[in-house]
Amino acid sequence: MRQIVLDTETTGLSVSQEHRIIEIGATEIVNRRLTDRRFHEYLQPDREIDRGAQEVHGITAAFLQDKPRFSDIAGDFIAFIRDAELIIHNAPFDVGFLDYELSRLGSEWGRLKDYSTVTDTLPLAKSRHPGQKNNLDALCKLYNVDNSGRDLHGALLDAELLAEVYLAMTGGQTSLALEIAPMQMAGSWFGSATAEGKRPPLRVIRATPEELAAHAARLKAIDEASGGQCVWKGG
Repeated sequence: MRQIVLDTETTGLSVSQEHRIIEIGATEIVNRRLTDRRFHEYLQPDREIDRGAQEVHGITAAFLQDKPRFSDIAGDFIAFIRDAELIIHNAPFDVGFLDYELSRLGSEWGRLKDYSTVTDTLPLAKSRHPGQKNNLDALCKLYNVDNSGRDLHGALLDAELLAEVYLAMTGGQTSLALEIAPMQMAGSWFGSATAEGKRPPLRVIRATPEELAAHAARLKAIDEASGGQCVWKGG
């Protein structure tokens, strides 16, 4: 199963005002494992960038002056996403812009749906966490995904963060860290053999009430993150 987690940055909010894509970032997941394959391009939009949009992503017209246009990278982009499932947060926004860019190249390029299927993680998050904030920052906090480097929006960074959030939200175990205490080798635990070759009984260490409570809390967190699919939690 091949999935591409994708995000874009744009000159503004609406294609009806002929706003354009200025950054595409995408990262690959194969069989629920992140690979090292990425697609990342900054693009020359041939128009101004709205001040509000620039405040969100920090990309300036001066920075984009020597960057390729969408027409220059369209073939490579399609090759990267072809036949994959696209994972996008608030997909109608990004899909609308990508369809607009393709339409500018000519009808023979078709639409995004001609190359890939699309899964929108926003309604998925809303169904899992009704009544809560479901923007990327909120989901990173909910699923313990480190987004400390996200001062501004960036297509590739946001795609990488969304990939981790998606795997946690749909699998429930990507952020699970098992802390293994150093093995204690005291003689009272592992006694040496007696002269007759017999070993003393092994000591049974039972969990404390605090440890049992921590264990139950961990299983509850896994169960909630996986939509009730935790296999270790009893009925």
